[in-house]
Amino acid sequence: MKNKTNRRNMNNFKKLGLSALAGSLAAISAQAGEMAVTGSANITAVMGEANDSAKSIGTDKDVAFTGSGELDNGYTFTVSTLLTDAYTVSSSYTSLTMGSLGTLTFGTDFGGASYKYDEEVPQAYEQTSDASQNSANIVGNNMDNNSIVYNSPSFDVSGAGVSFDLEFTPQGNGASPAGDGGTTAKSDTQGMGLGLGVTVDYDALKVGAYANQVEAIDEAPAATNSGATDSFEGVVYAKYAYGPVSVGFSRSYLDSGLAGAAADNNTVKVVRTASGVFEMDAASIAFNVNDNFSVSFTETRDNYNAQEGIALTAATSGKRIADVEKRTRAYQAAYSMGAMSVKAYTMDTDNIGYAVQDTHHVTEIALGLAF
Repeated sequence: MKNKTNRRNMNNFKKLGLSALAGSLAAISAQAGEMAVTGSANITAVMGEANDSAKSIGTDKDVAFTGSGELDNGYTFTVSTLLTDAYTVSSSYTSLTMGSLGTLTFGTDFGGASYKYDEEVPQAYEQTSDASQNSANIVGNNMDNNSIVYNSPSFDVSGAGVSFDLEFTPQGNGASPAGDGGTTAKSDTQGMGLGLGVTVDYDALKVGAYANQVEAIDEAPAATNSGATDSFEGVVYAKYAYGPVSVGFSRSYLDSGLAGAAADNNTVKVVRTASGVFEMDAASIAFNVNDNFSVSFTETRDNYNAQEGIALTAATSGKRIADVEKRTRAYQAAYSMGAMSVKAYTMDTDNIGYAVQDTHHVTEIALGLAF
């Protein structure tokens, strides 16, 4: 009789324990935060002519999984992963917002600090690098691999809002890790990278400046970076809005610190692979016709400077070594209807690839859906 009573008591204790555990788990889940799924789909028609152009129809779909929650002390956190059509990770990050202390973000391919500064001029649709890669768009992306970014809150300084961004990566070569939670392979040419950005808002005027430096190393067994110096790249911009009209100007500088011979004017150069310096100026004007429709014009002048004193090789000896300017003119328009948008641009680029070439012309029309 006593054993039966003990078993009944034990069963009651088990039920009570399971009920308490279920209640605790429910409470933890309720406090853990929220999960949201967002995404977008785009259908594009591209028509081009001359060098490096094509006519095609393309589609892309992106889905982002984002979790958020709040800690007992009021700090909030966000965890996000963006997937592409092939269900591969496009970017991922974890951020902690510490109230008035600012935000810390850890991740890869999420833009780092430079995304707030590169090509930061008013545009109705895409940056000019969408039609042809330019050096301004490259500024800062060597820091975007398993980096740590600190974004400060905005401070009031004589009526202006001032904020800054700091970033650090142990290895500034822009290589993404092999998988989620993975680390990048060791580099024998690039070491630690540091970046700093500052933004100032004053009424309708907004200015920003960003720069980073990555140390150059030359370690065995590769030992292929002899003569290289630390890379340095940066950008400054200013934007001003007056009613429906916005104007902007940006200037960027990129020196990868690579040693090597200069390339002649007819040779295509790749940013961060070619020795020399890349400097780009961009100016634009945008007009919001109404709340749904906007237009813009942008012109960029992207200059490759071979730098005086760079040695000539037998292949380049006797050929003209001089600056080459890649110039782009972009006309854009965008119309939005709630979750749907129709956008278009037409761009002309001279000397694509920083080599003397014919004009590259491309037109794109896109239908976008967001959910």
